[in-house]
Amino acid sequence: MEYEIFQMDAATWRIENKGVRFFVLAGSRRAAVIDTGMSVENAKDIAASLTDQPLMLINTHADMDHTSGNNAFETAHMHPAEYVNYFKGGAKHPTPTPLWDGEIIDLGGRTLRVITQPGHTPGSIALLDQERRVLYAGDSIQDGRIFMFGPMRNLVAYRQSLEKIMRLAEQFDLIYPCHASLPLTNEIIPRLMEGADRILRGEAAFTLTSMHGTRVRVYDVGAATFLCDSQPGD
Repeated sequence: MEYEIFQMDAATWRIENKGVRFFVLAGSRRAAVIDTGMSVENAKDIAASLTDQPLMLINTHADMDHTSGNNAFETAHMHPAEYVNYFKGGAKHPTPTPLWDGEIIDLGGRTLRVITQPGHTPGSIALLDQERRVLYAGDSIQDGRIFMFGPMRNLVAYRQSLEKIMRLAEQFDLIYPCHASLPLTNEIIPRLMEGADRILRGEAAFTLTSMHGTRVRVYDVGAATFLCDSQPGD
C-alpha cells in the first residue's frame, strides 16, 4: 500500500506515505488538509473518506514530496514566497491562494494560526492548532534529515525562524512534523538552534555524500541531521 491512515483523535488523522506524512484536521464547518504527500494522487479522496466537511488544502511548503495530490483541489493555500518553488520544473498545479503570517484559519471550533518559517524553503510555514496546542511544523522542526542544500534554502534564515518559533513555544505542547518521529516536544527547538549555530560557526563535524546528483555536507548535530551545500575543496 502506498499509504496508511492513522486516527489521532476524533477529528484528526495522519496519512503516512513513503517517509512523509500529511494531515487532515476537521472542524465543525470545514476541514484542513495539510499537504498531500509524495505519491498520493488521491489525497482529496482520502480526506473526503474521513470527514464530510468541505476540504481546504494548505501546503506547509511546495517541495514535491508534499504536493503529489494537489491537482485534485481547486486551490492550494500557501505563503506567496513559495510560489517559485511551487511552479518550478513546469509542474501544473491549481493556482495558489496566499496565506500570510499571523493569519487565522477558522475551521469551526478549531482555529489554525499561520506562522512563517523561511529557511528550509522561502515560504515554509507552520500551523498552530490553537485549541489543541499542537504545532504542525512541516519539515522545519523534526529529528530526521533537514534538507538545507540547493537553491532557495538558507541556514541563516532557518536559524532565525527557530528563534521566532521559540518565542511562541508556550502556546503549544506537541509538535507534529511531516517527517521522522512524532510527536515531538518543545525541547527540540533549542537543540536545533544550537546545532544550526555550530554549523554556521564552522564548529560542527560533517561527512560528504551525494544527494540527487549534488555533493552535500551531512551534519549530524544530535537533534537532527542537516544536509547542507558543499564548499570548494570538499
